[in-house]
Amino acid sequence: MDETVAEYIRRTVLKIPRDEIKTVLQKWDFLSEKQLQTIKFNQIKENISRDVAQLCEENSADIKQAAILDIIYNHIYPNKRVWSVYQMNKTGEETETFDLTVFKKKFKRQLQSALKNVTINFREYEDNAIWIRIAWGTPYTKPNQYKTSYVVYHSQTPYVFISVSVLKSNLPLLRQALVVASNYHDICEMELRSHSLNSLKDIVFKTYSQNFQTYCPRPLQERNVAPESEDLRIIQENRNEKERIQRLNREVFGDGPQPKLEFAQYKLETMFKSNPKMDVLDKKEPFRCLVKFSSPHLLESLKSLAPAGMADAPLSPLLTCIPHKARNYFKIKEKKAFSPGSVVTP
Repeated sequence: MDETVAEYIRRTVLKIPRDEIKTVLQKWDFLSEKQLQTIKFNQIKENISRDVAQLCEENSADIKQAAILDIIYNHIYPNKRVWSVYQMNKTGEETETFDLTVFKKKFKRQLQSALKNVTINFREYEDNAIWIRIAWGTPYTKPNQYKTSYVVYHSQTPYVFISVSVLKSNLPLLRQALVVASNYHDICEMELRSHSLNSLKDIVFKTYSQNFQTYCPRPLQERNVAPESEDLRIIQENRNEKERIQRLNREVFGDGPQPKLEFAQYKLETMFKSNPKMDVLDKKEPFRCLVKFSSPHLLESLKSLAPAGMADAPLSPLLTCIPHKARNYFKIKEKKAFSPGSVVTP
């Protein structure tokens, strides 16, 4: 076995929590049960990784087997990577029967024709997900197994989840290979990024159910309050306001946890509305800007704004409809008209 393969396997084992190493190796199914019994899994991880590498050497493991172990690790721990969502497009409405063998063949041929030094590995899972691991090289260097790109493609859907390495210059080649292999016309990023792959799937596959804002604010009613009951009135109003915010937040976001989204982007296109005599603009050009949101847990952060007193309840639909917009557009876009001097909230 090549020394670089042994070192890669050893480093992959070191990334796995010690209590779960045996389970991951069993899923790998490269070492026999008898060989696994010879490993003392209660020792330090450094020693465990050396024992695994030694057994792999006895079995003459190659880079393909090492890559499969890496795919299994990333499938079990997908949150270690940052994932972006892409949507592919067809020119017509025709549907074709998906053939995995043909898909693999076309994908590899497309990438390898553009870049000779590249290794590609596939693994299928029960939810019709095809996991693809790509290790990139250059025309003069071998593929770097430590700087890999991952693709998760669900057959019969236009959605692709990609986690790229630092070699972003290879992303156009990867996207083109996906389009050709899956018989689509083009591919576009949806501007959604997160460490939580499952949350991104919930959003684009519509398995996440979000309530939508139907609340219309009502004008406050004037009341005559006796001075002696002022304190009680304030306490009651604070209690009522807190209950109102909780109710509206529940109507907008629902009762369950939010998908873990970390990035969203709006392209705003705004027109001024004003009296023609004011002559604010000589040309009727729209005002355009780009608004980006990022957070370790964006939707939960938005959900907490009103209860924390940092925003009025209910929140603007421009914020609460992020998952809905993401499912229907390549990029989240909104248009809003306003008058000069007014404030536009995102």
